[in-house]
Amino acid sequence: MASREAAKPSVVLFGYDSSPFTQKARLALKLKQIPYTFVIVPSMMPRPLLRESFNLTYRKIPVLVIGREIYIDTSLILEALEHYFPSSQGYGSLYPDATASSYRPLIRGFASYWTDRPLFRVTTGLIPSTVWRTHFGTDRANLIGHTLNADKLEHKIPENLGALDLQLSLLEPLFQTPGTKQWVFEGDKPSAADVALWYQLDWGERISRGDGIANLTGGGTADGAGEGVASVFDPARYPGVFAWFERAKRYFAELPSTETRVESGGDAKGVDRVIERIRDTAPLALDDEEVPLLPTPAGPHGSLDARNGLVKGVEVTVAPDDTGRDSPTAGMLVALTPEEIVIVPQRIDDGPRVGQVRVHFPRVGFVVRPVSRVRL
Repeated sequence: MASREAAKPSVVLFGYDSSPFTQKARLALKLKQIPYTFVIVPSMMPRPLLRESFNLTYRKIPVLVIGREIYIDTSLILEALEHYFPSSQGYGSLYPDATASSYRPLIRGFASYWTDRPLFRVTTGLIPSTVWRTHFGTDRANLIGHTLNADKLEHKIPENLGALDLQLSLLEPLFQTPGTKQWVFEGDKPSAADVALWYQLDWGERISRGDGIANLTGGGTADGAGEGVASVFDPARYPGVFAWFERAKRYFAELPSTETRVESGGDAKGVDRVIERIRDTAPLALDDEEVPLLPTPAGPHGSLDARNGLVKGVEVTVAPDDTGRDSPTAGMLVALTPEEIVIVPQRIDDGPRVGQVRVHFPRVGFVVRPVSRVRL
């Protein structure tokens, strides 16, 4: 184990406890048994640690750093972990057997186009209204692009419970297959599909009761005061989903922890050690070094990318296609594949503190445009 880890760059996850997508990344790291450092950052902007260390102005969480390569969004983070920490080197797998591996495209779509989007919209609709009356509500209104009315959101909770009932009804047949099926996509171990579904239902169940809203709002409100989801997420109503949920809960809880936790707000020395470790990674020779990219069935489509103004060296902006569109990340494009966008972020002040970095975005859920076209 020691020699294996010595050959690998450090892995650092930036996030906060009540972030559902941070929990998704932590589950994946634990399932794969990858040692990593979890650095706690605020639930709201600004996040000076990310800005000063990496010139990173992207406002969503989590952010994963492998060496000096920065990965954005869990749809890409999980694939990067699977690629750079393969089971052939002794790590766990997010696609643990031939069956799960053959389902890999469906598992990725299951997460990106179901649990991470429509199911997440349902679970966020169950957050107690006290959350939206805090500064966090103002922050998220800025992210979404419109004002959030706490009273209206409170009145919509029964409607959102009905939407959760629909989601559970759609999911229940997955766990009613005759035989000994234990997990979402067959196999004898959980896959990325189980991670994707479990983190969302677990977070939704807890946050709907108000568990974690003090952390979510930065102390703006106390935990509690939520209705919960027991009226629909019930073992008698959905026995298959409920039994799977409890089975996955036990499985994840019994895995050894691989996490070292650092509180950025209260452990300045610990944060400095993390940043120094990243800074001490071998410098990137950006002019000559091949950019590390995840494998894709087909390579870059240079002629099509060029028609869109996306050529190496051009200044671009990258932004989510849902919330946060008004806060794009700017930088120089250094690589592009059908699934991945890589930029060197725009320099801020004297940064980045760790030296030159590259930021990797997925193309799923993101839009990349040349700055010249953005200004038109």
